Amino acid sequence: MMPDTSQQNAQEQNELIEFPCEFPLKVFGHNKPEFEEIVLQLIRIHCADSTRFKVARNESKKGKYQSLTITFTAHSRTQMDNIYQSLTDSEHVVMSL
Repeated sequence: MMPDTSQQNAQEQNELIEFPCEFPLKVFGHNKPEFEEIVLQLIRIHCADSTRFKVARNESKKGKYQSLTITFTAHSRTQMDNIYQSLTDSEHVVMSL
């Protein structure tokens, strides 16, 4: 049986992002020293070994939370869905955008 490529093509046309692209991923969590490394480990699982990450950090006004903006080359919607799921499943991540 042949796969339905018309459905796949329709989904690709509805994508708002063209892959590959530089993607800024914003991740929020409690301000702990290990937060950045935990988040990067969660993302690296879904990326090629050669992927480079640019990380910008911000701390909340009272210092309780930390936000990371991690920019990297994303290659597919599936990859991004898997990354977001890993972040959502982590007890260390409060929210990701």
